[in-house]
Amino acid sequence: MQTLDIISVNLWNILVSLANLVLIFLIVKRFLFKPVQKLIDDRRAAIEGQYAAADAAEKQALENRAVWEEKLRGADEQANSIISDATATAKYRAAQIVDEANAKADVIARRAEAEAALTRKNAEEGIKREIVEVSSAIAERMLEREINAEDHRAIIDSFIGEIGEDDGGDQ
Repeated sequence: MQTLDIISVNLWNILVSLANLVLIFLIVKRFLFKPVQKLIDDRRAAIEGQYAAADAAEKQALENRAVWEEKLRGADEQANSIISDATATAKYRAAQIVDEANAKADVIARRAEAEAALTRKNAEEGIKREIVEVSSAIAERMLEREINAEDHRAIIDSFIGEIGEDDGGDQ
């Protein structure tokens, strides 16, 4: 029988190959697997830390949102309160201004009435004085001469005419 070298099984080759395989496995495990595993674990921890930070930030954002919404509601209520107070103050001030204006108008109207009454009284006194003067003048003329009824009427008409001309000229 003839042996073939190609198919032969060499135990020493197998053992050396297995030793090389175990040696390479141990070297790879020691120098590559553990550092790579450590790198993966560190990366996983960093990612988990980022997720935890993101979750904490989200919770904080939700809490802040709730706080700000509450503050916003409070600000809305405060703004409404300020607006209602300002409206009430404006209405009160408007009523005061109207009352003051009415009081001033009443004072002005009373003054005008008083001035009108005084002017009227002065005019009446002036008319009375003129009537007295006219009567005195008529009486003087009548006493100066004796006149008949027609002359008397003519003198009175002329005095009345003169009085009418004097009043028209003053205005």
